[in-house]
Amino acid sequence: MSILTVFSMPSMDAEKYNRVIRDLEAAGQGKPKGRLYHIASRQEDGSFMVTDVWASAELLAEFGKTLIPALKNAGVTPVEPKVHPVHNVIEG
Repeated sequence: MSILTVFSMPSMDAEKYNRVIRDLEAAGQGKPKGRLYHIASRQEDGSFMVTDVWASAELLAEFGKTLIPALKNAGVTPVEPKVHPVHNVIEG
């Protein structure tokens, strides 16, 4: 079952986000298996919210093995996402 994840990242700003993305790409995880959509948005206070749609919780957990060290390396405190089952996706 597909899941929607919402990460509220108070310790992440644009510079740290960009660093994490570069580190993930360097690790071969720029487009991880099972991630269907990725959206990052800057909040009014400068922090980031990251929303992804994953094919399964198991594939997200596997990606976490690379993501968590990349976040810590960039000075971002990892957080538990809010996870919701996906009922429907309409593109466009």
